Amino acid sequence: MTITLDSLEPALSVRQVLTLERVLAGEPEVVAGASQLDRPVRWVHVAEAADVGVMLTGGEMVLTTGVLLAGDEDKQAEYVRSLHRAEAAAVVLGLGRAFPAPPDVMRRAAERCGLPMVVLHRPFPFAELTEEVQSRLVRRKFAAVSLSEAVRTELTALITAGAPLQRLLDEVARHGACPVVVTNLAHRVLGTAGERPAVDDVLRDWERIARQAGGTEGDGWIRAELGGRGERWGRIVLCGYRGDTATGRLLADRAAEALVLHRMLAGAACSWEEQSAQSLLTDLVSGVVPARQLLPRARAAGLPVNRRTFVPLVVGDGDTGRLERLLRLLGLPGLVAELADGATAVLLSLARDQDAGALATHFATRLRTESGTARTVVAAADPRADWDDVPTGLREAQHVADAVADSAAALELPPVVRLKDVHLRGLIRLLRDDPHVQSFAERELDGLLRETDEGLLSVLRTYLATGRNKSRTALLHHVSRPALYRRLESIQVRLGVDLDDFEQAASVHIALLAHDAQQQ
Repeated sequence: MTITLDSLEPALSVRQVLTLERVLAGEPEVVAGASQLDRPVRWVHVAEAADVGVMLTGGEMVLTTGVLLAGDEDKQAEYVRSLHRAEAAAVVLGLGRAFPAPPDVMRRAAERCGLPMVVLHRPFPFAELTEEVQSRLVRRKFAAVSLSEAVRTELTALITAGAPLQRLLDEVARHGACPVVVTNLAHRVLGTAGERPAVDDVLRDWERIARQAGGTEGDGWIRAELGGRGERWGRIVLCGYRGDTATGRLLADRAAEALVLHRMLAGAACSWEEQSAQSLLTDLVSGVVPARQLLPRARAAGLPVNRRTFVPLVVGDGDTGRLERLLRLLGLPGLVAELADGATAVLLSLARDQDAGALATHFATRLRTESGTARTVVAAADPRADWDDVPTGLREAQHVADAVADSAAALELPPVVRLKDVHLRGLIRLLRDDPHVQSFAERELDGLLRETDEGLLSVLRTYLATGRNKSRTALLHHVSRPALYRRLESIQVRLGVDLDDFEQAASVHIALLAHDAQQQ
């Protein structure tokens, strides 16, 4: 059975010890330090020595009858102060022959020190309390060690199997039952895991929360540094972890070890920053996750989102590293990520008083200059002032990039290509998934699509692309004009159209563009 953090007994606090059945039999009463009852109890120690403080290391609940303190108020006060200096968790005094009632000197000293002081009104065998608490602490320690090994084994197995970063984070979040965030040293979020609503709540104002939390581990915020060879490059944070701090720190440390190993083995294949941007932009393009739900992730990833203008771009065959360097050089905030089809998406975030069109053109021109070729295509959608419109813009830019891909006309296109620059071909690309367009293409080309020979379809494609220039078509297909006439006649018979009629030829041309778009 896999051990999870939920299956561990929580750390025992002074308050919890006092609710144990064996302790309740002694009728405990808190007479001082009531505000400190949530201190963790590391151990239980029975001691009558007046100088017991020198024997402690901190976190102990000290049990005593005070037999060596009776009649000496100075010793009583010093006894409490020594426990405080040793950072004891609490002192429990059994009332009886030495102290039939709570001693005022000890009570006042404990209150001044903030040390919880408890008296037992009924005779109570200290051995029973010691046995109960020690057994619980030992069980918890054993469970923590088992958890540590279980987490290390599971994460190592995932790394060995080549699992991506996200899979490791999901496993850590499952163990911790809380959101998990990985950041760089500038608090930029590189990865998250956990239940989506809880993660979004954490990311909503991430930078302020992260900096406010600082190096503390209060409110369940537990962090571990990521790095190696004396250099730190990030951190992993358990956000709102509900278990005890020591166990949470153990989980964070095991997770940090695994993430460092994962990054080391992955090498330079794809940085976590690139994976983060790719995940975000892919989700935006797909539309599977509403844009509004992705806004916290974008903000946490370092993209300015308040009162901004967003410019969606898609670069054909773009190198993410080169594009990121160019953005930094030009001082343009944005995200860069490779899409599934090999193109690269760039989402610029500009101040609303900046000229989005001019900056996009400047970016594209510099990119062409650096790449050394005028064939580099930068497709763009119109700027978006509303974040909710960004997915549509990215898909439009992707469609424009598709429409001009591998096109000889690319040499004549402007630095930034928009939907209006690709004319009918661009419209067809946008509509290629529409069932009506698909049905139209099948109906218009049915006579040729049922043929196994692609020759006639290829001739038709060239004939229409050259503006129905028979000489040019014959030359490109290396056939004589009479042979071309026979093929065109065969095409017209199979399709039942007259290619000399402009409207019929235009209809066939549109159907062919739609058919080709659907094949890509």
